Amino acid sequence: MVEDGGEEEAEGESAEMPAAAAPLQRCNGFLPGKEAAAGAERAAPAGGEERAAPAAPEAEAMLAAGGVRPEARLETRLSRRRLAVLAVFSCYSLVNAFQWIQYSILSNVFAGFYGVTFPQIDWLSMVYMVAYVPLILPATWLLDARGLRLTALLGAGLNALGAWLKCGSLAPQRYPLTLTAQAVCAVAQVFILGLPSRIASVWFGPTEVSTACAVAVLGNQLGTAIGFLLPPVLVPNTPNDIDLMAHNIGIMFYGTAIVSTLLFFLTGVVFEEKPKYPPSHSQAVLQIKPPEDYSYKQSIINLFKNIPFILLLISYGIMTGAFYSVSTLLNQMIVTHYEGEEVNAGRIGLTLVVAGMVGSIICGLWLDYTKTYKQTTLIVYILSFIGLVVFAFTLDLGYLTVVFVTGGVLGFFMTGYLPLGFEFAVEITYPESEGTSSGLLNASAQIFGIVFTLVQGKLTTDYSPRAGNIFLCAWIFVGIILTALIKSDLRRHNVNSGIMNLDVKAVSGDSFTVIDTC
Repeated sequence: MVEDGGEEEAEGESAEMPAAAAPLQRCNGFLPGKEAAAGAERAAPAGGEERAAPAAPEAEAMLAAGGVRPEARLETRLSRRRLAVLAVFSCYSLVNAFQWIQYSILSNVFAGFYGVTFPQIDWLSMVYMVAYVPLILPATWLLDARGLRLTALLGAGLNALGAWLKCGSLAPQRYPLTLTAQAVCAVAQVFILGLPSRIASVWFGPTEVSTACAVAVLGNQLGTAIGFLLPPVLVPNTPNDIDLMAHNIGIMFYGTAIVSTLLFFLTGVVFEEKPKYPPSHSQAVLQIKPPEDYSYKQSIINLFKNIPFILLLISYGIMTGAFYSVSTLLNQMIVTHYEGEEVNAGRIGLTLVVAGMVGSIICGLWLDYTKTYKQTTLIVYILSFIGLVVFAFTLDLGYLTVVFVTGGVLGFFMTGYLPLGFEFAVEITYPESEGTSSGLLNASAQIFGIVFTLVQGKLTTDYSPRAGNIFLCAWIFVGIILTALIKSDLRRHNVNSGIMNLDVKAVSGDSFTVIDTC
């Protein structure tokens, strides 16, 4: 356990603290008696009188609201614990994503083991999507009202509970129990997906907040990648030996349960509500702001009045829902044309996700460099459409190498689109909460994912994988049109051009709140 006491390094500390001096008294995150921040240089006007340069109006409003003089200096420190918090969260997010895909990539194995149909196995993946939609608003409220630590413990705890319930479903007649266990893991996911930006803002400094957010998100994607790769290796298809199959499934289930439990206890040890010292000036301001100043209801209303956001909400749901559907049905598509290639189906899924992780990083770097949000989003959308068309018409050629290549290209653009959508949403909805906009985007993705998985699964079963993929192509083409209609109003970028590292949040009344964004 890493302590945040006096032994802690004062990395990036903004307050000048004399060596060997006793700790200074803190008042709501501010150092009493300190002069203005270094950025407010003094000017000497005619008459010899020195006067401090005026602070930004937003900063003055925030400090005045907190009952603190604008010239006060904030004390900020970076806690060494932040790295442990990020690592533990990334790990249990990884395990949760692994549990989402572990059934779908072995759909033929589990369908034979439990004696159920492929659509019933598909529901073991879709339950994640079904649970997210009604629970996202309560989960977001819980995070705001009860804080980070409780939300993290709920996510890690439910993840472990669902994993242990699966260990009781190691018999052919226990499909209802394994579905219940997967539903518990699905509820855990609701308390996990919304945490990356909060962890990054609360624990990390302004120069590393975006990197921390990206690492937290990549943990979930890496879990999906491992979920494609590991289950086919651990559970080979042995339809003539159900006992051996149950033994192999048990190894996977018990291993997942043990790891999940360990991560739950680590969450209890490592996670705290916030560090002893705020990591940035904006977090110090947040500590003195009354929470009732922020109106969650008004933020939702504002978002639904924003036409460009509504267009993005639908187009993002189409693209991400199509990705969820392809991931869920990948095993069925592969084994339809390549019988007995369950392991390679998992490797193709791994290729799809890993290529997507690379695409996410490259797209993020490109956006940071060019700020061409709409152009980049539209180009990636078009390339995803082309990639899916090529994948659909080359899947049955009989060459697995071709499927690996087309799957990798498809994953690069489809998964690379995910951070583009989030960042574009933040730009066009500023100054609304990025947590609220991203939550609505995720909810849209889950709804489209459910519909697409059901329809594509039916088309794949009754006709062919090509029919299901053509269905997705048609919807992605609609998404291209909607994306082209979005008005590119880069509000956050325009503000950052004059006020760097400050985002004014939408609140009730005339109050202001500032946070770091990721």
